[in-house]
Amino acid sequence: MSAIASFEQFNLNKQLLNAVADLGFETPTEIQQKAIPIIQGGQEVIGIAQTGTGKTAAYMLPLLMKVKYAQGKEPRAVILAPTKELVVQLAEHARNFAKYTDLRIVAVYGGVGIKGHVDAIANGVDILVSTPGRFTEIYLKGELPVKQIKTLVLDEADRMMDMGFMPQLRKIFEVIPSKRQNLLFSATFPDRVERLSQEFLEFPVRIEITPPNTTAVRVSQELYEVPNIKTKINLLVHLLEDTETFNRVIIFTRTKDTANNIYKFLERKQLGPTRVIHSNKGQNTRINAMYEFKEGGLRILVSTDVSSRGIDVNEVSHVINFDVPVLYEDYVHRIGRTGRAYSDGKAITFVNPAEQYHIQKIEKLIREKIPVKSLPGNLDIEEASIEEKGEMAREIDRQKRKADPTYQGAFHERKKK
Repeated sequence: MSAIASFEQFNLNKQLLNAVADLGFETPTEIQQKAIPIIQGGQEVIGIAQTGTGKTAAYMLPLLMKVKYAQGKEPRAVILAPTKELVVQLAEHARNFAKYTDLRIVAVYGGVGIKGHVDAIANGVDILVSTPGRFTEIYLKGELPVKQIKTLVLDEADRMMDMGFMPQLRKIFEVIPSKRQNLLFSATFPDRVERLSQEFLEFPVRIEITPPNTTAVRVSQELYEVPNIKTKINLLVHLLEDTETFNRVIIFTRTKDTANNIYKFLERKQLGPTRVIHSNKGQNTRINAMYEFKEGGLRILVSTDVSSRGIDVNEVSHVINFDVPVLYEDYVHRIGRTGRAYSDGKAITFVNPAEQYHIQKIEKLIREKIPVKSLPGNLDIEEASIEEKGEMAREIDRQKRKADPTYQGAFHERKKK
């Protein structure tokens, strides 16, 4: 099949083509070229593509074309996404594409009062974008009519599995009409997602833009071996002092406490403007921080993995993994926040001795070695605290025991000597 060179070659109406032109889209990406015609043909699709490859438009445009114009009061298409941030982001995308239509797009999610969502649905909705939890909650109240639903999209399916949404998804599949078109999109395709796809898709066409769990091609990766947390902080400051190169940065941490501490430290050092997002932050705070970062009002966004999926920002110069993720697929998602929409990006990971084990597992998953860079010569290398040394030693022991159940620990090794 010859490549599709423009959006005019798809069977889209004038309203959608005008919106696409307004958004500055010129040439369809690979996932869009492959998925749009198949979805338009009514087939079920599994789309496996990195974040930043245009996968949202790959299902959104044919979906909007199918729903076409406002009709009745009940939803005819549902997009399910794992987090509030992603729901808000997807609804924004849908409204941008549907700006020249009269389609009603409603976003619903947890963490805010349910009454406003119930009222919005009662006023009429064509496309509902929702988290699985809020969908179920409104349905059980008897406030969500489902009989007209003809299309169901699961976006970020891998994250849904990580977050334990399978029981809720099964209930949703049971209550919505069985005669519908199902679409599943995911950046990675672990076994859990494969089982999910077997459960709710019938004879799907699988469109795989890159092998599962490969990293985005426009992202160059680097790794620094750093002895402890104080040195990690020093290295972070050293890098961020180069404001020209590091102009729009996302820093990922494993825990909320680390995220908060880094945010406060960067504020004190006046390296921002900076904001922090994690699950303890209020819904509006998170959305506002995301908007500010997207509009260029922030230089640095500090985030945990839970909040990472709603971050859809072009021209992120760097992703810095302050901690190595222990859910290895999260590494792919984190670094996919840079190198988006035909831009180049860089992902830098700080690794202490206890995190080396996880790096080996990540390299196995992504099927490539991450280049190791030497620490800058003028960097202050700090001594680890007694507590941190103990924690790292215990973690290394745990990893060795996992690899070899007969391993008795560092204490026994010292005794033998």
